[in-house]
Amino acid sequence: MEFGFGSMIEKLKNDPKKIVLTEGSDPRILEAASRLLASNFLHPVLLGNRDEIWKAAEDAGFNIRGAEIIDPENYDRFDEMVDIFVEIRKAKGMTKEKAEKILRQANYFGTMLVQMKVADCLLGGATYSTADTVRPALQIIKTKPGNSIVSSCFILVRPSVTGGNEVIAMADCAINISPSEDELVEICGETIQCAKVFGIDPKVAFLSYSTHGSGAGDTVTKMRNAAQKAIEEYPDTPIDGEFQFDSAVSPRVARQKCPDSNVAGYANTFIFPDINAGNIGYKIAQRMGNFEAYGPILLGLNAQINDLSRGCNAIEVYSMAIITASLA
Repeated sequence: MEFGFGSMIEKLKNDPKKIVLTEGSDPRILEAASRLLASNFLHPVLLGNRDEIWKAAEDAGFNIRGAEIIDPENYDRFDEMVDIFVEIRKAKGMTKEKAEKILRQANYFGTMLVQMKVADCLLGGATYSTADTVRPALQIIKTKPGNSIVSSCFILVRPSVTGGNEVIAMADCAINISPSEDELVEICGETIQCAKVFGIDPKVAFLSYSTHGSGAGDTVTKMRNAAQKAIEEYPDTPIDGEFQFDSAVSPRVARQKCPDSNVAGYANTFIFPDINAGNIGYKIAQRMGNFEAYGPILLGLNAQINDLSRGCNAIEVYSMAIITASLA
């Protein structure tokens, strides 16, 4: 828990947040919640049946005394929630009867708690797919003004040989299957801002199988054009591309392939051409490069909603809860 979490926790101590955890009876969630409850900087809200949650915590040996538990089947503001949801979705033909059924689902119910300002942020996905976390967020929270998409990034961390930590950002590895040039520019801008939160001074590489025209193809052209648009859109951030990965991170290779670049050889923020490359890339870094991977961190929404991997453990839940609240 070394990297960056000390400063995040100090920030949260000064401004504690309330975070919805949608899978309230999951042992991983309960273990993370018990750790959070032992502190004073983040207040978990567990969703589910009160008796089931208490029994699950007791069976697993986790102390959740003081936790706020909200049951979607027995919530005193449920009628108000239904009315708000119907208003939000009226253009899609939402009825009260449909809304009542949908809002019994923890992912929708939890997202509405954030919309209604009952909580500041949400972390879900221990048992839900990414789509099941993102869909309610898109329908209810919606994208920020000026944003057309929700995207995601992973923050990857490992000890540096020179001391401290090596911290990099990778996007989009979880949401957009094949983003357009303009969507890549938006992903770049959101990732730059996210990277800065984690202490990264962004040097952005748009990745490809080509370096500055060494190869040809539609995706090469897409990444080259997207990089140029991003350079114009974010002139205060070093951005370049298209790059092969070795050109982006190896000073020796960069000297051979693109000696005039102000990013090549030293990139720390990587924009992938599509979800295939991004998902494969971050998992190679995680499994073979010994990086700890934090994410996917969802970007571009009006409120902070984050997704867990269904293979997550309690430490990852705890870490992602801190990250989510810090970004709220």
